[in-house]
Amino acid sequence: MHRLWIISLSLLPTLAVAHPGAECEADTTIVVDKVQVTAIKQGPVLRSLPIAATIVGHRDVERGDVDALKKLSDAVPNFHAPDYGSRMTSSIYVRGLGSRIEEPVVGLNIDNVPVMNKDAYDTETGDIERIEILRGPQSILYGRNTMGGVVNIYTLSPLTYEGIRLRAEYGSGHTFRFRASVYDRLNPDLGLSVSGFYMRSDGFFENLATQRLCDHEQQGGGRWKVQWRNRRGLKIDNTLSCSVLNQGGYPYAYIGEEIIRNGQTLIRPGEIRYNDPSEYRRTTLSNGFTLRYDAARFSLSSISAYALCDDCMTLDQDFLPLSYFTLQQARTEHTATQEIVVRSRDKGLYRWIVGAFGFYRHATMEAPVVFKETGIKELIVDMADRYAHEEVTIDHPEFPFDSRFRMPSAGGALYHESTLVAGGWRLAAGVRLDIEQARLHYRSATRYACRISQNTIEPFTSEGSLRKTFIELLPRLSALYAFDEDRNLYLSVSKGYKAGGFNTQIFSDVLQNALMERMGVFLQKNYDIDNAVSYRPEQSWNYELGGHFSCADGLVRGDFALFWIDCRNQQLTVFPPGLSTGRMMTNAGRTRSRGAEVSLRLLPVRNLTFDAAYGFTDARFVRFHDGQNDYAGNRIPYAPQHTLSAGITWTIPTGVEWLGDVVLRGGMRGAGSIEWNEANTRRQPFYALFDASVRLEQRRYALDLWCRNASGTRYDLFYFKSIGNEFVQHGRPRTMGITLSLNIN
Repeated sequence: MHRLWIISLSLLPTLAVAHPGAECEADTTIVVDKVQVTAIKQGPVLRSLPIAATIVGHRDVERGDVDALKKLSDAVPNFHAPDYGSRMTSSIYVRGLGSRIEEPVVGLNIDNVPVMNKDAYDTETGDIERIEILRGPQSILYGRNTMGGVVNIYTLSPLTYEGIRLRAEYGSGHTFRFRASVYDRLNPDLGLSVSGFYMRSDGFFENLATQRLCDHEQQGGGRWKVQWRNRRGLKIDNTLSCSVLNQGGYPYAYIGEEIIRNGQTLIRPGEIRYNDPSEYRRTTLSNGFTLRYDAARFSLSSISAYALCDDCMTLDQDFLPLSYFTLQQARTEHTATQEIVVRSRDKGLYRWIVGAFGFYRHATMEAPVVFKETGIKELIVDMADRYAHEEVTIDHPEFPFDSRFRMPSAGGALYHESTLVAGGWRLAAGVRLDIEQARLHYRSATRYACRISQNTIEPFTSEGSLRKTFIELLPRLSALYAFDEDRNLYLSVSKGYKAGGFNTQIFSDVLQNALMERMGVFLQKNYDIDNAVSYRPEQSWNYELGGHFSCADGLVRGDFALFWIDCRNQQLTVFPPGLSTGRMMTNAGRTRSRGAEVSLRLLPVRNLTFDAAYGFTDARFVRFHDGQNDYAGNRIPYAPQHTLSAGITWTIPTGVEWLGDVVLRGGMRGAGSIEWNEANTRRQPFYALFDASVRLEQRRYALDLWCRNASGTRYDLFYFKSIGNEFVQHGRPRTMGITLSLNIN
């Protein structure tokens, strides 16, 4: 079994990948020892490019037990990926940009295959060889929904790694994790790997209404990977993966005043207490087929992919021990993508890349909101009596508002980038033309009749179709000057773009509004479904000055970046005013984000490594008036102002071959302050989490004892409102565990 040595920076962020002078087979393949990471679009050494990037190599993935993006949250400058109430809410915030629902602001690619649905971002990905986190718009090469950056994940290759890998873990919350992989090189040109994983957890937060832990989960899945190469430059990769998730939800704690009914206290501040079932289920299936041909002067790549995401979210939407309303959102999405990339292999004066990308996505969704006893009385009957002075009778214990949708969309893009290398200068210019059409076919209906005075309101239906077309031209200019192989400065200007779309979660409000109008209660006059449901694309201009440096013969290495982002029509998730049942995406007129990032790695003595990283973001509204309030000058919600991490790794050789090395790791990572609403009246102050581990590491095995959030810091990850009540989700408490890894030849 080859030992996998990747010369990269540790889990705590830095911006190096390998020594800049390392020789590579081709300008798109990173080769360190006998490990290969094939990057079709980027060059071999990101440190030599005008990009702010954090690299996490195989050894640091193993030592940090990194199998999901959220485990890198706050350890990367200005990269915040909180562990929200369900794996469906895979939110990532970068430099003040982010998204909680609908389209993502950060792209994700696994083995060069794009993951188009943000609902599938939060999954476990085993046997990771390398993770690249590129910050700032990556629109030229990756297109839509990458205005905050791109995460590229590469998994182990059966052509460079052979053997059996086993991993077992037990931790707090009665959490089990198991993973098994087999890698076999059938002949010099053909490799095959099969892997599977399973995890389960009882959870950490108790729902006092049911007296059970509400955040339990189970997940399992597998991956089948085939790689073939020949000596004429032809390469074929195919990866088939699937996963099944069953997750409880949601650990949302009430933070308002005590709610008292009939002299009885129903819920107190800080309590999780809701009475209706809540859970999230998801099944994913994907297949990526990559065909690549390396000629003498260029490489030609084709990436074809299909993905299925079938999920269902069930939740007590009021999160109270009262029966207001529930939601069950079941969605099935099929996505097909195709990309052709042609890239020069000439390392001379002029280098280029051209490509074409297309996708088709078809989704269907059913999202009925069911009004129950308390909701019928307070949100329908009492409102009709209060505002229309009419007596309403509903004979059914439940009153559903049904909503069904078909959401087909398709898009395509052409892109090109040219790079001129002369002396120490590297000048690049690129452009991408992105075209997309999104459609929404909706049918919403009430199921039962109700009586108002002597009149009967029969069941009614609202249906129709909406269509939006988005066309964007995305340019990028950059200049880099290299003082030597280890030190450079760069300046870049680029445009980012996030697609527009439709607010499907607001349709229950549309029906409620229509029903109340029939009762003579006008919650919103002249209600326009198109304006209420549609939201516009988000565009940004990113101006960045950065650099990479190294001194003392590489014992000190670091990177920095300064950025200014001017954003138009920034998409924000808001909660409609009053006693509303949903959430919606809206556009802020204009925002701006400015800040800085710095990371540093020190090697003061042999076997001792110190890493530190800091990110600062000042993201504010320049122009945003929601019709009632002017939020100009306020901070943008959910994006942390500071991210900070620091850590130390000390490797102690035991001198005993069967025992290997003792690896001591300790560090902290923190984020804040985080504003929770546009008015900036609710916030999470800066918090710090301390982690530590002791690891026995040998070529054939590793044994880890670890502790996360060792100080038991209490902090909040999420805030929202429902029918005027406020809730937060607390971060996980102190957790401890043990992990055993085996490598068998």
